Amino acid sequence: MNQERIGKFIATCRKEKNLTQEELAEKLGVTSKSISRWENGKTMPDYLF
Repeated sequence: MNQERIGKFIATCRKEKNLTQEELAEKLGVTSKSISRWENGKTMPDYLF
């Protein structure tokens, strides 16, 4: 799995929905720092669904 590619996909989806990192984090029950790390390819999200 390519972390950078997944991060870009998350960022693209978030922006298409006009959500900030903070708003997405609130909806998913994680921190905005987690969202940032995912989008930058530093970490991978756990399975949330």
